[in-house]
Amino acid sequence: MACERTLKISWIHAEDLEKGQEWEILHQAHGIVVPGGFGERGVQGKILAAQYAREHKIPYLGLCLGMQILCIEFARNVMGWADANSTEFTQTSSHAIISLLEEQEGVTDKGGTMRLGVYPCQLVPHTKAAQAYGNPETAIKERHRHRWEFNNLYREPMSAKGLLFSGLSPDGSLVEIAEVQDHPYMLGSQFHPEFLSRPNCPHPLFRGLIQAAIQHTKG
Repeated sequence: MACERTLKISWIHAEDLEKGQEWEILHQAHGIVVPGGFGERGVQGKILAAQYAREHKIPYLGLCLGMQILCIEFARNVMGWADANSTEFTQTSSHAIISLLEEQEGVTDKGGTMRLGVYPCQLVPHTKAAQAYGNPETAIKERHRHRWEFNNLYREPMSAKGLLFSGLSPDGSLVEIAEVQDHPYMLGSQFHPEFLSRPNCPHPLFRGLIQAAIQHTKG
């Protein structure tokens, strides 16, 4: 509605991509969303979707797990770390790009113990994320629901190869937004922008995705 376009949504099961199915649907997409979730099911298919979006310059928005998928795909196929993964899925990877939040170590009562609720995020100026939000001078606030985070041990080497960490916690300790440089719009947020998006007031990151998709169709 905000971009004055009719939106057609095609659902793709990530496990089908792993089997070589539904690729014709993905090939027709002008934008790709990889949503949040828990567990290993379909993860490899989501990584394949992220790889396709990056290599073919298709606008991409990753939500929570979708951001982690973006980072894992980049680590595997740009950095060359073939076994890059999340400790949610394996404990044997030599490149644990995504790891458990420190305060989650030893937590067995899952309930409401996740990083849950509204937290501030400081945007890095002159990035796709900052542009989507209208370049605010103060920190934005977004809703979270997760246990795993980007592993800061890999922030510097991946930054050097073109993965831009464009949103951080105010103290700089947590990656909240990651985006691929030299791409029309490939961005992932650790938080859940869908929680604050409405038909008559779309979240900036969703609006940015649709605007990028419109530009992609013109190309």
